[in-house]
Amino acid sequence: MSTVDFLAPRTWEEALAAKAERRDALPIAGGTDVMVELNFDRRRPAALLDLTRIGELAEWGSDGSVLRIGAGVSYRRLIEELGGRLPGLAMAARTVGSAQIRNRGTVGGNLGSASPAGDAHPPLLAAAATVQVASVRGTRRVPVAEFFTGPKRSVLAPDELIEAILVPPAAGPQQFAKVGTRNAMVIAVCSFAISLDRERQAVGTGIGSAAPTPVRALAAEQLLAAARWDRPLPEPTVEKFGELVAAAASPIDDVRATAAYRRRALAVLARRTLRWAWEELR
Repeated sequence: MSTVDFLAPRTWEEALAAKAERRDALPIAGGTDVMVELNFDRRRPAALLDLTRIGELAEWGSDGSVLRIGAGVSYRRLIEELGGRLPGLAMAARTVGSAQIRNRGTVGGNLGSASPAGDAHPPLLAAAATVQVASVRGTRRVPVAEFFTGPKRSVLAPDELIEAILVPPAAGPQQFAKVGTRNAMVIAVCSFAISLDRERQAVGTGIGSAAPTPVRALAAEQLLAAARWDRPLPEPTVEKFGELVAAAASPIDDVRATAAYRRRALAVLARRTLRWAWEELR
């Protein structure tokens, strides 16, 4: 049996130095994704890079006009401490696993795994979030819409670590919904998030588990941006919004659902969340 080196830096600088020296080291914080892969022998990294001793990764605060959420902030804390300012992300966090998983799992880890089914990804897309990544070479910020490059692949270089997520506070109603084989502790068959900016009359969307990467529904966003925000939405507009969201996806048939079912479910989720958000807006 091969051995696995365990690296335990105590500062962010030590973590970046360790990642630069051991690019094969797999970062671990909550471990809710990593340990599953290890237990099922899907991955056998040469080294694990433990980030739990680095206090600043578990902190959040303001960074100019946005909220800066450390990569190690747990889902539970997102719900309890940021639910009022980031309601869409908090809604998604409530659907993640069990209470024990939410207490350990982090948005940074969800981004790092880059799964198309990641629950945090649609609301981050809808909110136009930015991912801050770092290495010994410096720090850079990547719009979350450009972060994912394929199933479980991202723009992260081998020597980079996710440091924080930058998210604008909600400027209006936000909603999130997903379909799964049961109500909780389930991987999404498909998911959808919407964010309405009352002042700018702008719309953000995010689709999960229905394309190789999480994606936005740009045509659906443009449809709503052109609507009258001071009155109820006509039902044909709501129907068209659902159609455009479904058309923005490129799902596949797999063990959890067919592509046709995902498209139909996305249209339903889009219409449902839009009605909820628009009613709250008014």
